[in-house]
Amino acid sequence: MIFPRPEWEQFRERIVAMPLKDQWLKRLFLGNAMDVDMDATGRILISPELRAAAGISRETLLLGMGNHFELWDKTTHDAQEAQALQAGMSDALQDLAF
Repeated sequence: MIFPRPEWEQFRERIVAMPLKDQWLKRLFLGNAMDVDMDATGRILISPELRAAAGISRETLLLGMGNHFELWDKTTHDAQEAQALQAGMSDALQDLAF
């Protein structure tokens, strides 16, 4: 996940407030978080460690998710999307009107 600074600070506070039994989840989110800067053309560099942990290869997708972004390996995303579509629509969608 990629957060703008204000959104990250809110998310971080929610993670910090998690109970002690969730210490490993806290370590995963907080221990692997890092600041990144954009270069002159608006690109960011994702560390090799984070790319490997997320299974990100050369072709990626950046998805806007409201208050944050998700960076996906394209092949992994396409497989997960196909699986979600095959599972059918969630009951949560019944209340949405288009």
